[in-house]
Parts: sequence; C-alpha cells; structure tokens
Amino acid sequence: MRRGASLLLAALAAKAKPSSSRNLIEVLCGSPSLPHLPRPNALPSCHRFRAIQTGSDSAASTTVPSPRRRRNQDVSDLEEAFESATTTDDILSAFRALEAALEPRDSRLGLACLKVGQHLDSIGSKDHEEILRFGLRALESLDVDGDRSISVAMALHLAGSASYDLKRFNDSLGFLNRANRILSLLESEDSGCEFDVKPVSHAVQLQLANTKTAMGRREEALVNLRRCLDIKVSILEPNSRELGIAHRDLAEAYAAILNFKEALPLCLKALEIHTAHLGQNSVEVAHDRRLLGVIYTGLEEHQKALEENQLSQKIMKSWGMGGSDLLHAEIDAANIHIALGKYDEAINVLRGVVQQTDKESEIRALVFISMAKALCNQEKFSDAKRCLEVSRGILEKKEFVSPEKVAEAYMEIATLYESLNDLETSISLLKRTLAMVEKIPQEQHIEGNVSAKIGWLLLLAGRVVQAIPYLESAADRMKESFGPKHFGVGYVYNNLGAAYTEIDRPQSAAQMFAMAKDIMDVSLGPHHSDSIQTSQSLANAYSAMGRWNPINYTLALEFQQRVVDAWASHGSSAKDELKEAIRLLEELKKKAFGPISEALVQEVLSSPKAEALIQEVLSSSNKTDSASDKDAQH
Repeated sequence: MRRGASLLLAALAAKAKPSSSRNLIEVLCGSPSLPHLPRPNALPSCHRFRAIQTGSDSAASTTVPSPRRRRNQDVSDLEEAFESATTTDDILSAFRALEAALEPRDSRLGLACLKVGQHLDSIGSKDHEEILRFGLRALESLDVDGDRSISVAMALHLAGSASYDLKRFNDSLGFLNRANRILSLLESEDSGCEFDVKPVSHAVQLQLANTKTAMGRREEALVNLRRCLDIKVSILEPNSRELGIAHRDLAEAYAAILNFKEALPLCLKALEIHTAHLGQNSVEVAHDRRLLGVIYTGLEEHQKALEENQLSQKIMKSWGMGGSDLLHAEIDAANIHIALGKYDEAINVLRGVVQQTDKESEIRALVFISMAKALCNQEKFSDAKRCLEVSRGILEKKEFVSPEKVAEAYMEIATLYESLNDLETSISLLKRTLAMVEKIPQEQHIEGNVSAKIGWLLLLAGRVVQAIPYLESAADRMKESFGPKHFGVGYVYNNLGAAYTEIDRPQSAAQMFAMAKDIMDVSLGPHHSDSIQTSQSLANAYSAMGRWNPINYTLALEFQQRVVDAWASHGSSAKDELKEAIRLLEELKKKAFGPISEALVQEVLSSPKAEALIQEVLSSSNKTDSASDKDAQH
C-alpha cells in the first residue's frame, strides 16, 4: 500500500468525470493544462478562478493602463509562465518569480504552493521537509476563517503525506483527520461544487490507513481501507481490473492480521471480477489465486489451498513469469504439502527452488526454513538444525537491509527451535527480533506477537516472573494493533492467567481467564477446544479461591459444568476429554459440599444468587477490558 500520489488518483478522476483526465488541482482550477491561480477577487474554489471582465474593465483597457493595471498584467504574465512550466526546474523557477510578486497570504500563492508540493511528491522527491513546507504554506494562505474548501483538504492531505514520510505519525494523523472531516462535510452538504470530491477522499482514506498501520493500529486502518473500497466501487466500472485489485488489496490487509474469514469473500470477488474482465489465464487471476492459497491455508483448508496454488503457478509459467513471484508460490506449495503431511513431496519442491536462488538471497533463506520444517516432521533433527543455521547465516547479513522480512523469518525459525526443544536458542532469537522491530514503528503488531511468544516460552522454561512483563506488554500492543476482541489477545490473557496461577495469585488468574474466555467465545466459539480449556482454567482458579471464600466453589462448579457440556457436544471424538471433565466435576462437588446431597448441589447451582455471581464475574471482565482500552487511548 502506498498513499495516493500528488496527482491524487487521476485515473479515478477520469472515471468520475469522463470528460477530464487531468489531476485534481487542474480540475479544481479549471485549466486545460496547469492550474490557473486565483485573482484577489477569485470565485469560490469549485468555480473557475478567472474573473469575467466587466464592461467598465473593457472601456478602461482603451485608455492608458494605470500602474495598478500594469502590475496586474505583470502578475498575470507570471501566472501564465507558472502554468506552462512542465519540468521541475521550470516549475520552481516560475514559482519563485510569482512568489516575489504576490503577498504572503495571497490565496493565489497558496494554490501555487499546493501545486509545487504535489509535483515534488508525485516525482518521488526525497526532500520530505520541503514538501511539508509547501503544504504548510498552502494551508497558511488557503485556510482562512475555517474555510471548508477542497483546496484546504488537498493541502492537509499533502502535509499529512509529508509528515508520514518523515515518520511524524501523530502530526500526519492530525492533518488527515481534519481533511477527512472537511471532505465528509463537502460530501454531505449541497455545496454547489461541480468537482467530485471522491478521488480526494480516497487519497485521504488511503493515507489514513497507511498512517494508522504505521502506528500499529491495524484494526482501525481496516476501516479506512474498507472506505477506500467503497469509494472505488462508486467510481469505477463494475468489472474493471482496478476494482478487482482493490478487492484483493483489502483481502491482503485482512489476511495480514490473520482474519481469513473476512479476507476470503473479498479475494473471491477479486477473482470473479478479473476472470470476467481478463479471462481465466490473466496475470491478475494468478495473483488472486496465489492469495486464495494463502487464505485457505490460514483457514486450514489445505487441499483447496494447494489447488489454488497450482493453478496460480500454471498461469505464471504460461506467461513466462519467473523471478520471486513464482519462487514464493513454489515455497507456499511446499508449506502446504507439509501441512498435508506430504513431507517428501515438500522436500522435492524445495530442492528444485534452491537451485534457482542465489547463495545470499532472502528467498534461499526461506527455502531452508521450510526444509527444516519438513525435516522436523520427519524427526531428522540434526539435518533440520543445519538448515536453520544456513538460513540464519543468510538472514544476519540482511538485518539492516530488510529488517521487516528478517524479523518475520526469525519468528518462524524460533518456532522451529521450540519444536526441537531448544527453548533458550528460541528465546534468544526472539529477543533479537524484538530489539529489531522496536525500532520500526510500523511493525508494532509484530512487536506484540514477539513479546507474546517470548512470554510463552519463558513460561515453558519455568521462568514465570520473567514471563509476566512480556505477556503484559504483548496484551497492550496486540489490542492496539488488532483490537481488544482479537483471538490473539485472548491467548495472551490465557497465558497471563497461567502465569498468575503459577505464582499463587488465583484472583488475578481468574480475572485474566475470564477476559480470555470472553474473547474466545466470540472469536473462536464457546465449543472450540481452546475456549473449553479456558473455562477449565476458570474452574480451577475459582476452586483454588474456595479455601478463602466457599462461595467461589459455586463459580467453579458452574464453569466446570460448562466444560462438561462443551466436550459432550463434540461427541465420540472427545470422549476422553469428557471423561476427565466429569471426573473433575465430581471431585469439585466433594470439595465444595462434602457429604451434602446431589439435589442440594443442583439447588445451589440453579439459585438466583449463583447465577448473579456468574454474570458478575463475566461482566466484570468486560468492564476491566474496556477500562484498560480507555487508559491505553488516553
């Protein structure tokens, strides 16, 4: 994803206004080439800036020009020179001449600054400070008395875009949010503006998404990306290639946060559009099918994933496409074979890929990671370790070149060391990864995942006190990146509950387990095995607190009964789990009530007081979660 260039989606503007393929500033100013600059008595910004001469003006032109008229003519000549400039040097030279002839707060100078800033942005100038200065100068001249014009929104977008490039994300968000408010008002009000604001809105929404992603707020960014798609749907032709790409881009964004259920229909729509518009064997269809393979893998529908991957490769080969796209697709295929338990087939594919890679390439490192994964599954542990050492040797040289890619690869390598029961190497590698991603603001979502993994491994290693800060940090980071109800946050809370249990803090443990259950019931469903295990942990925590207050046994019994009911819903596939849950329920009844009759136990469990207690426990976890979210926002 990249922000809209300074031309501000000229292609979209062309679709919205078939008679014009000019950039937005040109459409705004009504120029057939470069924008006219407004005269002091300029009409509103959605009209042409050229004022119509009156009869008296015509009569005066037959007399000797006054000094004021001569000055206006000089400025007009400078405007024409600025409008006709095409190269960067000519534009800057003409701007300096025009700047010298106008007052600092002249609105014509503001539009000129906007044009120069957009031009520099569109050619990929690395001087982002200069682009920002032009954006701020444009605002200074155009943003008068709270003006809600399209030109002000465009200047705000330019300033927000430059601030983003300078990694001043809070500043960028401020400019872009204000631009969004102005555009929303222009869209909702009957402003009499002939100019379609949708392309500008798209550029602002896309930049908002990029900025929020860079701040680690990926869940919020998806709202802006969804809005981008809605705008394109309203502008583009129903079966256009661009609309298909827009659906695929949003599908990729959902897949990036592991929300494969939302990603699937979007990717299928992209495939439908590209197939109808371009045919079954187009390059776009190949890209759609490769992403579908990734999504089906995430949904654990591995046979479908393999079919889509093979179709994608077939199309790419028919077009003679080699390079990284095809190699990545082949690595994907090998990983799908591993998921299906076809380890020899995966290794054969990877041997073919490694012969096509350079010795120091990142792709070669990924091949050896997948090879190690297959060898681990075949219990060839020494061979797997050698593959991991080769991969690490390549990646260590790439840390400063491609830190994001290396960080993701290190996480996968750490997982494989964990499977080899080498926890210390895994923890060490993850700490190295964390130190890398902490320096990259836009990798905050990875920071949360890495912290969560370190915390989990420290728990496994018995270093509970060390694990807790990592898990607490992971919960905060992941809530900001993925939202408070993401299943990953639920797993972190679950691990925190386990940590508090280990250090004999059952009340804190119960609170964490309740928060985890609330999330997992929504994201995974109450009968998912992990949701059931969280209910089991809640029962254990309240049972441990029963020694302080017997009423906690009531809660423990209720959650244990839920465990029994949930495993019973799985049928014969979970008969062992059901048997163990029933055994624990019986033990808990004895601990809670001793020789008291079963009838009395059921009476206590079904009493309004018990039900009120259970609801209070579950609702308190929601309140605690909401309060922590508010604290994070403030």
